[in-house]
Order: sequence, then structure tokens, then C-alpha cells
Amino acid sequence: MYQVLYRKWRPQTFDDVSGQEHITTTLKNELSTGRLNHAYLFTGSRGTGKTTCAKILTKAANCLDLHNGNPCGKCEICRGIDDGSVLDIVEMDAASNRKIDDIRQIIDEVQFKPAKCKYRVYIVDEVHMLTQEAFNALLKTLEEPPEHVIFILATTEVHKLPQTILSRCQRFDFHRIPPRDIADRLLYVAKQEGVQLSDNAAMMAASVADGALRDALSLLDRCIAISSDIDEDVVRSAAGLARKTYLFELAACAINKNTAKALEIIDRLYSESKDMARLCDELLSHFRILMLIKSVRNPRNIIIMSDDEFDEAQTQSDYLSLADIVYYMDVLSRTYQNMGHGTGDRTELEMAMVKLSSAELDGTTEALIARVTALEKAVKSGITISSASVDTQSDAQAIESKHSENQPQKAYEQTAPESVEKKSEEVPQNKAPITKPAPKPVVTAEPKQSASLDEIYKNAKPFPQWVDVVNNLKPISRAIAAAFTGSQAFESSGYLLIDTSNEMAFELLKSSSRREEIRNIIKETTGRVYKLGPYKQKQQQKKTVDPIDKLKESLSDSGVEITEE
Repeated sequence: MYQVLYRKWRPQTFDDVSGQEHITTTLKNELSTGRLNHAYLFTGSRGTGKTTCAKILTKAANCLDLHNGNPCGKCEICRGIDDGSVLDIVEMDAASNRKIDDIRQIIDEVQFKPAKCKYRVYIVDEVHMLTQEAFNALLKTLEEPPEHVIFILATTEVHKLPQTILSRCQRFDFHRIPPRDIADRLLYVAKQEGVQLSDNAAMMAASVADGALRDALSLLDRCIAISSDIDEDVVRSAAGLARKTYLFELAACAINKNTAKALEIIDRLYSESKDMARLCDELLSHFRILMLIKSVRNPRNIIIMSDDEFDEAQTQSDYLSLADIVYYMDVLSRTYQNMGHGTGDRTELEMAMVKLSSAELDGTTEALIARVTALEKAVKSGITISSASVDTQSDAQAIESKHSENQPQKAYEQTAPESVEKKSEEVPQNKAPITKPAPKPVVTAEPKQSASLDEIYKNAKPFPQWVDVVNNLKPISRAIAAAFTGSQAFESSGYLLIDTSNEMAFELLKSSSRREEIRNIIKETTGRVYKLGPYKQKQQQKKTVDPIDKLKESLSDSGVEITEE
């Protein structure tokens, strides 16, 4: 009879366990030194190796020829545990044996010494399913079991266990297995099975498995049933995923406000029997990737996709602000929650795409916040709003950029729900090679050569965005941000003049590297380049006043006649 891959390739030693070195190393050391605990608690999400490690620990504790903490797998005890002929090892599923009578049976059995093994081992899976009475009955035995008994408890929901149980066990937390480790294991299994598996396909399967190696092996089983030459398309087909091209196209439709195209894509996917709830979840994950690209310094380390797809995702993220992406995710998240509650899943997804393409149709607070954010961003970038257009068109269509005669045309970021009317800058709709959008325009505000220092100080006007600049300095350097906290700035003739009583601020301005950092933050915040300098208020000229003249002035309205000689 065919044996599924996750059972056939279940690790037989601690060295074969993937992604849990912090646990396997500790257990091997305990076995090598003979310092075994009487009760263990294995916690973690599904498919991370809890039951596997419990079985390896059981064999290692009773193995007749231990090798550096690993069971030999060849002795009588190891073979007997594998084929189930050794009765001293008991596996119990607490989901179906959860009552107090089931626990009382264990309590009665632990008094007897093992027949063949050194230890009688009880593996209790999904232990959180036990009733409160069953937990209470197990407490005393779990705290002080006979010296020949070992308990190994496993659970995916450790928060449901009583503290009295937790305090009596040595706890090990199983982490989600890193995608690279899962992919390496899949490549090894595929090679042993005589199957061709590409690295990109292995990474995609690892991404779908979400840290569970068992799920990844089950997916590989389905892929082998489709083809012995497994690429990304085979994995998508086996997992029921939409091709990444559809996700990029749907995202591009939302960014470009192309509602008709988005609905056509959904119709095509629906006709191909794609699950609409899964498609919504995948699209939500796609915008999560764009959010990570905008937020994380080195996003490539945590985003699982091919290099080509990552480059295309970076391009799409350039068209959006972080506020736009969060708004998109919020709409899709609410759509996903509404699916399955009356309205058809397809209808819910179509409504979501219409909202993303026409934000004025979405009356939620999040939509209004996103629209206001986009308008603020447009104003900061120097884009003006035509009041006449607002009366007849949407906010997005009213935004126009002004260009000076000697400046090249600017390519502003498209924002959602407000997009700039620039057809040539639409996000590409297919996988063809694409070029990154033009960077955010930088308007160089060079000082006028004819302006004197007196004129510069005289014409200085308050610079309201200085608070945003100081806040944006905090992630770069808290020391610099602290030096400029409470300061003010004034703009005049291409200069940004800083007014502060903190001498440290001016010392920082004298450093070329620090000054460049500050100028870069100002450019990112305002889209303009300034020359930096201190602000000196215009000194009022002190007039020398004659005391007699002052007396005359005070008596001028009193009626006193003043005679000068």
C-alpha cells in the first residue's frame, strides 16, 4: 500500500528534524548525560515536529545503542517501537480520550514496571482537550511519577492548559519552520523519490505551508500526482492558487482605477473554478508584501517569492504610499470576513475591487482617512487642486501638477484612492519587462544669487513642515532629532533657516555627513532641496535718544509751553 510522504519521510533521528535545532540540541544533551526529565511539554503550531520529536525521544530514552543522543534505529527496542510491538509505549489522543476515566486508566498502569523497555512512556497528543476533572486527576502523578515513567504532552494551544500542568513539565516551544529549511527538505525528498522539483517551486510550496513541514510534504504528494516535473505552475495548480500574474494584474487595476479590467480578471478566474475566498486572501497577502517593501529596511530576507516577482512587487510599491496599502488591506480584510455570510463570495470580491478603484464609493472612516492622506501628500509634493474640477469630478481627477517652463515634466506617484491623471505612468498589466517609475520629483530651490543676507532674513517665512522633518529624523538618529526638538525653521530664497537655542544643533549642521542626512530627510519629506543655515532675527537698530527730546515728547500733549533758547 502506498505510504504518504510525510509518513514515509518522517525523521528517525534528531539530526533529521528541520528547523528546530534549539530543541533537538537540548534533548540530545539530556539523553547523552542521562539527565532525562519525567515530564515534557511540546507546544507549537501544526506540522512543526512535536509528535515526531516525541517519538524520537521515546526511542532514544530506551535505545540499547545510543549514538550522540540519537537512537540507533536498529536495536530490538527501536524496531519494536517502530512496528508497534512494544507495549510499554502508549500514544493517546486527548481529543477522543479526554474524560477522567481515561486518565484513571493511565494512573493505574504507571504503577507497573515496563515489560521490555527501560521507561514506560506516555505520549498525550492535543492534551489541551482534557477536561478540568481529568487534569486534576493527572496532577499528582504528573508531579511525582514512578522513576520508570516519562510523560510527553503535546498541544497546539498551550494557553488552554492550567498553570498547575505547565509548572510540572519541561516546556519546549516549536517554532514555525523557516521557508528555506522546508524547501531544502522538499528538494531532498523529491530527489529520493526520483522527481524533478525546481527551487522556486520548492520555495512556493514552503510559502503555502506557512511553517508546517507536514503540510509542505502533503502538497508535494499532490504535485507528484499531477507531474513528475514540478515547477511553480504545478504547485499553483495543486494548491489551488491563482497565478501571480493575476495578483499583479488585480493590484495594478486597483492602482490605475481600472474597474472594468479588474472585474474581467475576476470573471476569468471564477470560470476557471478558482476559489474566491482564497483569491481574496492571496490578494491580501500580495498587498502585505507591498507593505513590507515600504516598511522594512531589508524586505527580501522575509518575503518569499522569485527574484522577478520581487522586482515587480517593488515597482508596484513605488506607486503607492503606506497609507494607500493599509487602506487596500483593510478593504480586503473586511471582504474576507464577510464571505460565506449570505452574499456570494464572488460578489463580495467584486464589490471590494470597485471600492479600491473608486474610493468615493466607500464611506468608511478608513476610506476617508486614506483620501485625506493622499490629498495631504499631493499638497506636500506641490500639486494643486482645481476647485472647478472638484465640483464635477472625483478628488483624484482634480489633482493637477504645475510645471515651470524650464523644468522637465514630473512623474508623481499614483495614490489610491486619489490618482494623478498621468496615463503613461500606469502600472503594467502583464509580466512583460517593466521599468521602474520615475522617482519622486525633487525641486531644487537654489538661492537667488542677487539676494543679500539682509534680504534673505527679511523675507523669511515660517516653514510649517519642519515638525514632520524632525519626526522623520527619529528613525535615522534619535540624537539628531533630540537636538532639533522644539526648534523652528523659516524658508527664504532657497534657504532653510533653523532657529534654536540648542548649540548642539548648529554643531551637527557643521558636520558635512550629518548635514547631508538632514538634507536627505528634508528632501524625502518635502520633495525640495534647501541650503541650511541658522536663523537670525532682524536686529532692530538702537537709536540714541536725547533725554531732553524725550522730555519734550512727553510734555507735548500736556499744554505746557516749552521755550527753547
